[in-house]
Amino acid sequence: MDNEPSPLAATTIGERATGKMVEEFEYLRSCAVAPLSTFLEYIRYGYMIDNVVLLISGTLHEREPEALKAKLHPLGIFEGINSIQASGTLSDLYDDILVDTPLAPYIQGCLSVEDLNEMNIEIIRNTLFKSYLEDFAEFCRKMGGVTAEAMLEILTFEADRRSINITLNSFGTEIQRDERAKLYPSLGLLYPEGLERFKRADDADQVRTVIESYPAYRELFADAGLQGGDDDKTLEDAFVDYEVKLNRIAFTRHGAYSAFYSYFKLKEQEIRYIVWIAECILQGRKDKISQFSHVV
Repeated sequence: MDNEPSPLAATTIGERATGKMVEEFEYLRSCAVAPLSTFLEYIRYGYMIDNVVLLISGTLHEREPEALKAKLHPLGIFEGINSIQASGTLSDLYDDILVDTPLAPYIQGCLSVEDLNEMNIEIIRNTLFKSYLEDFAEFCRKMGGVTAEAMLEILTFEADRRSINITLNSFGTEIQRDERAKLYPSLGLLYPEGLERFKRADDADQVRTVIESYPAYRELFADAGLQGGDDDKTLEDAFVDYEVKLNRIAFTRHGAYSAFYSYFKLKEQEIRYIVWIAECILQGRKDKISQFSHVV
């Protein structure tokens, strides 16, 4: 950072911290053998999905390849991504994704080239994440032991969080109930009864009614001010707090691969908080520094 015009620039700090995290990941990956090497690749897949969705969005809106490249997450970079960036049409992009990326199994049978053009970009993202979470959970089940126990707890929450957000974000849009239901991952505390009730929900009040049957999530809704709690805390803030808690607990499961997953998830949250601190300092709002602090 010494050569930067403004070492305290929030974007600079974020980029350097993310680069350090990626270096740590690549070092671990280079030393790992199966099944840990496969487990680490599953961690990478989530970032790959975000990168591929960004490329799809950029192609739809005719963004310049170099501008898109700057926005890609370095942990989601994979062999062949340069050829994907050069794809001139959605058809070329679709073919490249199927050939050149590990995400092909999540796309085949779920998305067609027509879907890339017609679907809302968030529907595409959630379709891919649904397949990814189900596949990752199945891999962890096959591993068994403490790894399965710890990771299924984490992936269960991630699946439920996505189902809740998909439902809440669909209200007031053109997404129909059946379309919404197709995006729910087939795992989690809410699966299957809660998701069946979500499918019939028409507003946020009906979602809260469903959540009443699930104590852990009921507390999150209350903590977020949706049931008379702190109005300054959003539901997403409450989700992040709970995610941090689960990832900290994962380190107590001795011998579980969940420690690798949780290390990078907590590191990512730590980077967000550091960038937030830098932004508060630059904007002269040090009083806001602790607003989004999460114990990592």
